[in-house]
Order: sequence, then C-alpha cells, then structure tokens
Amino acid sequence: MNEAGPVTAPSDAPLLKVKDLCVHFHLPRKNLMTPGGTVYAVDGVSFDVPRGKTFGIVGESGSGKSTTALAVMRLVNATSGSIELNGTEMLGLEGNELRKIRRQLQIIFQDPFSSLNPRVRAGQIVREPLDLMDVGDPASRDDRVSELFAKVGLRPEQQALFPHQFSGGQRQRIGVARALATQPELIVCDEPVSALDVAIQAQILNLLRELQNEFGLTYLFISHDLGVVQYVCDEIAVMYLGRVVEQADRISLFKTPLHPYTWALLSAVPSADPARIGTERIRLQGDPPSPINPPEGCRFASRCPFATDQCHASDPPLRTIRNGHRVACHLVGDDGTAPHQSHGH
Repeated sequence: MNEAGPVTAPSDAPLLKVKDLCVHFHLPRKNLMTPGGTVYAVDGVSFDVPRGKTFGIVGESGSGKSTTALAVMRLVNATSGSIELNGTEMLGLEGNELRKIRRQLQIIFQDPFSSLNPRVRAGQIVREPLDLMDVGDPASRDDRVSELFAKVGLRPEQQALFPHQFSGGQRQRIGVARALATQPELIVCDEPVSALDVAIQAQILNLLRELQNEFGLTYLFISHDLGVVQYVCDEIAVMYLGRVVEQADRISLFKTPLHPYTWALLSAVPSADPARIGTERIRLQGDPPSPINPPEGCRFASRCPFATDQCHASDPPLRTIRNGHRVACHLVGDDGTAPHQSHGH
C-alpha cells in the first residue's frame, strides 16, 4: 500500500500559485435588443503564497478580492488562468480528484452567523468536514472535535450548544475550528473579523497567528482594513477593479507605497507612527468605474490626482521595481520614485 499521498511541490516552492486568473460573470440580456454585459470581477491576477506565511489581498468593496478568494476555493468558476496548490493544478479537477484536494484547503467566512447552520449543534458543525471527507474513524473524530474546541478557546460542554447561544467572537471561533478540522495546509480567510467589534477582532487575529505558528498554516487573508492587514500579513497585494495594482512585503508597502491608490488608502488608516501623525488624509474623487465596462487605460486614472494622457490611454503592466516590490503605474520611476513623492506630498 503506497502511503506517499499526492505529489507535492518541493518545500521551498510556494504552496499556492495563482497565474493570470480571470473571473468574468456574464449578465443576462435585459431584452432581445440589448446584449448582456460582462462583469470583469477578476481580470488577470497573479501571485504566489509561500508556505507558512500570510498573504493579504486588500482593496475597497468591488475590487475583486473576495471573488479571487472564492475562485481559489473553487466556489466560483474561473474563466481562465491557473491555480496551483502544492504543485497540483486545481482548475481542471472534478469529482473525486477535487474532493481529495479539498482536504488541503478550507475557508473562514466573513459573517460567523450566516455561515453556521442555526439548527446544528456546534460540535456537529466542527465535525461535519471530518464526516464529509471521511477523515479517521468515528471515535477519533469525537476526540478531534474536543481537541479543536480546546485549541480555539471554547469549553468542551459548549459542543452541545446551537450557534445562537454564542457571541459573535465565539461563533467565529467555531468557524476557525471547523476550518482546522481536516488539517488543511491553506486557509482562506475572507474578511474573518470585519463583522466583529474591535476588541474581539484582536482576539481572533491573535488566535489565527497562534494556530499558524503551531500548525505551520498558510493563510490567504482578504480584507478591506489595512490596519488588520498590517497586523497579520507578511506580503500584501492591493487590488483595484479586478487587478493587482501593487504588491510588496508588509514593511515596504506601509513605509513606501508606490501606487497613488495605495498611498490614498494608507492615508486613511489611523496611525501611531509619529512621522505620519498630522499628515493629511487624501480623499479620492468620484467612484471606481464600472467593472462591466472597464476603461481603456489605467483603471484608477479617473480618480488619480496625478493621471496623464498616457494613463488614460494605455494600461500599465505590473512590473517589479526592487526586492519584489511590484507596481502597475506609468508614473512610478524605475528608481522607485512615486508620483506623490515627486509632487511634494
């Protein structure tokens, strides 16, 4: 009996590789005379997530960050591109092959109330993935559920309670325990703390970090909140209207944002950094363009205070400036001079 299991990529290879991912939704035709439109929700996104690290995707609502997460989970269909987990291409997998790889990845949803079945007891909710994926024997599953409850800071007797009998933070702990049940390598966290109040957010983020250290977990972390991302992520991609506009390690991104959109987002984050206290908040004019009919050039040009004719005419490629810091902006010099720096902001 061969116990080797699935083919895995070498240990220094990224756990997750996303390349040129597109998710386009076709809208129904309103009537016979008008064609249905296409929503370009995710439009050519590429990134790698190293093992044991937290990779953050940040952006306003409508940027495509949650759709990217759902595509990685195979919960929405990708239009084109490639998603490799542990060296296995996931986009072609169906049936049994897909079920096998599903054990390796799990998701924690945004709203812990709507993602838990109100009629099922908490212990059964956590046990469900073990039953579905046939992990271990029934007795060992009971032990695993008890162990998971302890790991996420819940008491053994709480297994018998229903979701409405828990606070929001406790419900999210049940969601975390459920995600851990099959011992996945990758956990997608889709805005996991945005429905919780600030004091509870910190508890859940600390829990996620402790679990990552203990089990060597890899997180793909989706958030609109840069403060949260700064706290938990090693590497961050900033998305705008279906595209990655900037990507860097946490320190570089927060210290020297190159893209005007990232710069504007960061200006809105409350900061304890004395160098940044008193700096004015940059308010972006207008709304993002429609994802149904994205503009020709840079998608941010209509709201960018520095946009030129070139920005409106041609789409800037995502290029590497230094040490893996990537940016999609015509106005960033090859030496890493950002437009907001050269304009004296």
